[in-house]
Amino acid sequence: MPVAPTFAGRPVRDWIGLLARLLLGGVLLVAGGLKVGALGESVVAVRAYLILPYEITAFVGYALPLGEIALGLLLISGLFTRLSAALGGLLMLAFAAAIISVWARGISLDCGCFGGGGVIDPETAFAAYPWEIARDIGLAAAGAWLVFFPRTPYSVDGALSAASPASGLSPHTDHPAAEELETR
Repeated sequence: MPVAPTFAGRPVRDWIGLLARLLLGGVLLVAGGLKVGALGESVVAVRAYLILPYEITAFVGYALPLGEIALGLLLISGLFTRLSAALGGLLMLAFAAAIISVWARGISLDCGCFGGGGVIDPETAFAAYPWEIARDIGLAAAGAWLVFFPRTPYSVDGALSAASPASGLSPHTDHPAAEELETR
C-alpha cells in the first residue's frame, strides 16, 4: 500500500485542505463583510443580473451577505467543514453561472462580489468577466476538495472528533497511526 506524503506528521492533503478552507472561508467572509454595511447596494447588484424574479431580489440581496459571513466563519473555524464547503462551493458555481449569463446576454456589470455592483462600462466588464469566472471556479474547486477531504489541521471539527468518546481516542492523541484509525 503506497504511503501518502506527509508534512509535520500529517498527510499533505490535510494541509491543502487547510489552505482551501482558509481561502474559501476568507473570501466569503470578506465579500459578505464588505456588503453587509451597504445592503441596499447588495440588492441593486442582485437586481442588475436580471436573473431572479424582482419580488425575491430584495430578500436575496439582504440575505446573501449574511450567508457569506456565516459560511466564511464556519470554514475558517473548521466547523461543519464538509457542509459549509459544499454550500460555499455551490455558491461560487452560482456566482460563476450568473456572470456567464450576463456576459452571454451582453450585459455589462460590476459583479458586486465585494460590494458595489450595477451597470458599468462594457469594455471594463467584458475584460473582467473571464477573471471573475476563473476565480469563482477556483474557489468552487477549493470547496469540492473539502467535501472529499474535510479533515484539516486547526479545525473545530478535528478538536471535537478527537475529544469524542465515540472516536475511541483521547483528546491528546496526535499520532499518524491514530489518524489512520479515525478515517476507517
